[in-house]
Amino acid sequence: QTRSLLGVFEEDAAAISNYVNQLFQAMHRIYDAQNELSAATHLTSKLLKEYEKQRFPLGGDDEVMTSTLQQFAKVIDEASTCICFTSCHAVLSTQLADAMMFPITQFKERDLKEILTLKEVFQIASNDHDAAITRYSRLSKRRENEKIKAEVIEDVYTSRKKQHQTMMHYFCALNTLQYKKKIAMLEPLLGYMQAQISFFKMGSENLTEQLEEFLTNIGTSVQNVRREMECEVENMQQTIEDLEVASDPLYLPDPDTTKFPVHRNLTRKAGYLNARNKTGLVSSSWERQFYFTQGGNLMSQARGDVAGGLVMDIDNCSVMAVDCEDRRYCFQITSFDGKKSSILQAESKKDYEEWICTINNISKQIYLSENPEEIAARVNQSALEAVTPSPSFQQRHESMRPTAQSRPPAARTSSTGSLGSESAALSALSLDSLVAPDTPIQFDIISPVSEDLPGQAKSSGQSGRRTNPFGESEGSKSETEDSILHQLFIVRFLGSMEVKSDESPDIVYETMRQILAARAIHNIFRMTESHLLVTCDCLKLIDPQTQVTRLRFPLPNVVLYATHQENKRLFGFVLRTSGGRVESRQTSVCYIFESNNEGEKICDSVGLAKQIAFHAELDRKASEKQKEIDRVKEKQQKELNKQKQIEKDLEEQSRLIAASTRSNQSSGEGQFVVLSSSQSEDSDLGEDGKKKRESEA
Repeated sequence: QTRSLLGVFEEDAAAISNYVNQLFQAMHRIYDAQNELSAATHLTSKLLKEYEKQRFPLGGDDEVMTSTLQQFAKVIDEASTCICFTSCHAVLSTQLADAMMFPITQFKERDLKEILTLKEVFQIASNDHDAAITRYSRLSKRRENEKIKAEVIEDVYTSRKKQHQTMMHYFCALNTLQYKKKIAMLEPLLGYMQAQISFFKMGSENLTEQLEEFLTNIGTSVQNVRREMECEVENMQQTIEDLEVASDPLYLPDPDTTKFPVHRNLTRKAGYLNARNKTGLVSSSWERQFYFTQGGNLMSQARGDVAGGLVMDIDNCSVMAVDCEDRRYCFQITSFDGKKSSILQAESKKDYEEWICTINNISKQIYLSENPEEIAARVNQSALEAVTPSPSFQQRHESMRPTAQSRPPAARTSSTGSLGSESAALSALSLDSLVAPDTPIQFDIISPVSEDLPGQAKSSGQSGRRTNPFGESEGSKSETEDSILHQLFIVRFLGSMEVKSDESPDIVYETMRQILAARAIHNIFRMTESHLLVTCDCLKLIDPQTQVTRLRFPLPNVVLYATHQENKRLFGFVLRTSGGRVESRQTSVCYIFESNNEGEKICDSVGLAKQIAFHAELDRKASEKQKEIDRVKEKQQKELNKQKQIEKDLEEQSRLIAASTRSNQSSGEGQFVVLSSSQSEDSDLGEDGKKKRESEA
């Protein structure tokens, strides 16, 4: 925080220097170039008017200054219109040199350069202090040399004292600069106006009593600011002396624990630590960084970084003192699953014990209670045992393994519940037309495997196939093996949320922005790692440990996919599903993942899978159409054959009737009588009888 505040002051000093240089150049033009006097006066007035547009980081009381400079600009504009070059031009030059150029030159050459010099001295003192601390941290514990140790301690004491004194004087100069800025701006302008009043006789009608009163008030204000600055400087000098006396014991790198007791009930701590980094099989290096705890996380921040980064999740972790070869005050932190560990070195024994106690308190999740200090006091005894050096870390870890194995399931259950509650309550803050309003964000994968297992067992029982131990039937496995495309990627699930549209890649970009912003706001750092399997019919999220399918996305429902425009590790896709009480209602959900620089490859793989599926669908439809055409042709052929058979039967029946008629005619005359009688009957029956006989025939 101190260095961040110092950066703001240094930025303000740079802005002041830039503005003063411009103002100095404008006034120097008034002094040097009499032919450009009018133009230079106009430029000065313009710069005074632009003072209110300047963005000084520490500009808190600039309203009075702005109004005053605006009045000065107005008066300068009025005076510049009455410029008259006379024989008193040399007097004007002398007055401008004494009353206007001297104060601003002195401020520019003395005060601003003093700031730069103190900044360089402070930087050198900081570097010397870092070098002394590094040398002190490298003191060997085995080869104890009192002379070298005394020299190193004296070096740390001297460098730390020098850094502190230089820092306080530097801070004093930066604070004083705020007052000198006002004097350096108002005093030259006051001298300029007085020179103009004495020089321009033709402008005497513009010098009213109100203007003289205004100048008198400005002169009084400058004197008041000067007296206030002197009083403030005196107070700061007294504060510096008091701090030097009070801070003298703190310059030692390892203060006396009797004077500065160890606080063992802490649930938050921050400070500089040395972290060991392995550079080879047996070699390692130490890096000094600023560490701090934030909830159940251990964070680190390098010098110059804007924010800290996550080092380790210290919920349910184990911490203990360890023996290093050439370092003192070392301790090791191991995560709850034993997969990640870090060895750190504290600067003093006090910090060493406080860090162990604090991490031990956080690992028991004491910080979540209402009175963490009271609960931490109860477990103070266990914290004291933790700072005792352990001869073997492996032995310590093996002794704690049963407890560690019994605790993670509860911890994981609680973390899943917290993520679920966060995803249910968290909504995007600035939703536009791309994302549905009041949409909750889901940060964890809710696997449907446990719900699908009974159905899978039933289906496998019906088909007579055995269900394997991983929750997948052999039938689904054979379907996956029949696919042409098989590509596997390692991804980490960031979150998902419902979207209003699925027609533009901007939907994926906006969802990425909101999910990443929500994770940063709510400090959600955990990500579920999975294997993404891309096939021609679906996308599968597979657990890398158990090979169980967590989620299955049908490929036809994946309607949109895209990679982040700048960060190619981020990619996402939109899944269109039917949801809600009405089955016809379509909903779109956007899923966002992080990969290992393979976002574009995954999108290309999904696109290839959709192309293969599209061509397969075209082939299937063409095959079905051809089958339909063949069925129609076969049906037409059957109808044609049936019609031919009917015609053939009619022809055969007609031939038989004709043959029977010829045989009746060749028989005797008696039969002709019968025929004539039948004909007479037909004539008696009329038309109805004829139709009846025709139908019988």
